[in-house]
Amino acid sequence: MEQPNTRLGRAVHEALGEDAALARALPGFKPRPAQQRLAVAVADAFERRDVLLAEAGTGTGKTYAYLVPALLSGMKTIVSTGTRALQDQLYLRDLPRVRDALGIGLKTALLKGRANYLCRYRMEQAKGEPRFTSKEQITQFQRVVAWSGRTRSGDMAEMESLPEDSPLLPLVTSTADNCLGTDCPFWSDCFVVQARQRAQAADLVVVNHHLLLADLALKQEGFGEILPGAQAFVVDEAHQLPELAAQFFGEGLGARPLVELARDALSECKDVSGALASVQEPARALEQATRALRAAMDNLPVRGTAWRALDEADIEPAFHALTQSLQTLHDVLVPLREAAPGFDACHARAREQLGRLRRWLGDAATPEPEFDADDGHAAPDAAAGSGLEVHWYELTPRGFRLQRTPLDVSAPLRAHRDASHAAWVFTSATLAVAGRFDHVAQRLGIIEARELIEPSPFDWDTQALCYLPRGLPEPASRDYGTALIDALMPVLDASGGRAFLLFASHRALREAAEALREAPWPLFVQGTEPRHVLLQRFRDSGNGVLLGTASFREGVDVAGDALSVVVIDKLPFAAPDDPVFEARLDAIRCAGGNPFRDEQLPQAVIALKQGAGRLIRTETDRGVLVLCDPRLLGKTYGRTFLDSLPPLPKTRDVNDVRAFFADNRPK
Repeated sequence: MEQPNTRLGRAVHEALGEDAALARALPGFKPRPAQQRLAVAVADAFERRDVLLAEAGTGTGKTYAYLVPALLSGMKTIVSTGTRALQDQLYLRDLPRVRDALGIGLKTALLKGRANYLCRYRMEQAKGEPRFTSKEQITQFQRVVAWSGRTRSGDMAEMESLPEDSPLLPLVTSTADNCLGTDCPFWSDCFVVQARQRAQAADLVVVNHHLLLADLALKQEGFGEILPGAQAFVVDEAHQLPELAAQFFGEGLGARPLVELARDALSECKDVSGALASVQEPARALEQATRALRAAMDNLPVRGTAWRALDEADIEPAFHALTQSLQTLHDVLVPLREAAPGFDACHARAREQLGRLRRWLGDAATPEPEFDADDGHAAPDAAAGSGLEVHWYELTPRGFRLQRTPLDVSAPLRAHRDASHAAWVFTSATLAVAGRFDHVAQRLGIIEARELIEPSPFDWDTQALCYLPRGLPEPASRDYGTALIDALMPVLDASGGRAFLLFASHRALREAAEALREAPWPLFVQGTEPRHVLLQRFRDSGNGVLLGTASFREGVDVAGDALSVVVIDKLPFAAPDDPVFEARLDAIRCAGGNPFRDEQLPQAVIALKQGAGRLIRTETDRGVLVLCDPRLLGKTYGRTFLDSLPPLPKTRDVNDVRAFFADNRPK
């Protein structure tokens, strides 16, 4: 490659070279030209305060490619990852290795949203509360209390025995709504405050997209003074950002926060004489109204628009009852605000939730509830992403979520990026569609950017094969599932299991699981166990068959022989029951665009690339990608999908698959 033309670019290129710091300090490190080119591009973006869009295929080494320039630049840098698990991996494993190898003593910090940290106040409030539903919860709570005296960070991830979806977590963590701020008696020992202070003093801060967007959308996570000081942002797994941004620039209201408000208001009564008499009935009524609304929505589809929900005759009265009960609790809390900080916070939450409910219902003419101008609480803002938005709901087995989502977040994202005057690097293994960044650039509001595509450096001709089975019916046909399993059995026989089957729907997954129940390989089915347990058991089995749906397209990182086949049953076009997606398509149509070309196709291409990327993870992996959907060859748009994948050799003959595995038997 040409010599870099910036000071930082030259330093980065050298650091990733054959005889440089990383090669000396890290066993097994080898210089990779693609990694060096990516690192130099990141360095140039830092120096020039540019925007960079960079697709870096698996095996490029993109994590080191952005960490090296971030550390060598000396600039205050925010690195944002897609998930908390990736955040922990980056901060606890990758970052220390690179920093130590470079011999740089920069301060680093890990920062998560406040709901990830123990709240001492809420833990104390939960003691003696009749909120625990089982002996197991009581035992877990006792473990949290014991751990609270030992932990230095307060990060709930340290409690490995506590599931991520444990109902105990909301009782011992805070949200922006229920945090008491400086009125909290535990403010001086607050883990969130301490994490924020460490981040303020750090040169490089690792966050996740949820926290990054919450701050950009001014959702008052309490970290707003950290991000504006950054000189550079690196957004890894950047393909996830537009969808997440739509959530954060909108607003939502759920059954759980309403129930928690009622219970928290009751909990505050134990320290204020006479409060229980006035609060008990309104709090009970709010909880009952919340449950009654969920019951009234029971016959609705799992997702739908607000107008679909309000068309039902018995649902509108349930919404009215919820609005009234929330208003009543709000009014009851007004005279109690001075009695305790907790009551003041509950009053503010009731007012905020009432505003959100009314905005979701579309009743803009209804005035906000009365409150004093000097009460310290600003009126709630409308959704940050102004313009077209969709009001929709989603049902869970025991709850609901009411959401307002903007259809286009490009303008607020661009405004925040411009206001930062910082360098922005957006990178992922899946950003481009057929070699172009147009789709993701439009959704992120990027008008001008440097662009770089570094394909995976694997030897595709020898490491992989793409098999497109013959004779499969159209995916919508009734017998598609049966025909699919018939086509896959010879492949699984040849590979001896060792396969990951990715399905477009849970129904297809269940049918396949039933069809493979008597197969001679261990079967691992999404939903039967926690995700991390399922993946570890699949790895350990050596010859298992893993079945998953869309949420397994990312994060299934199984190198080696245990995963030697990836099967994708259908092209991953978005489900038609997603009201946000449908509204976005309508908006594109109304603006004179082509919904299929402009949205459905590029989104499906990126999703297919994510799934296919599970196959070859290292330079020693070998495997077969099975793409079953006959539309790949039968429709003109199939070429866009195939052109977006790595250059795997392709075959329609199952004998080529048998020959591939005969030549690549597990060692």
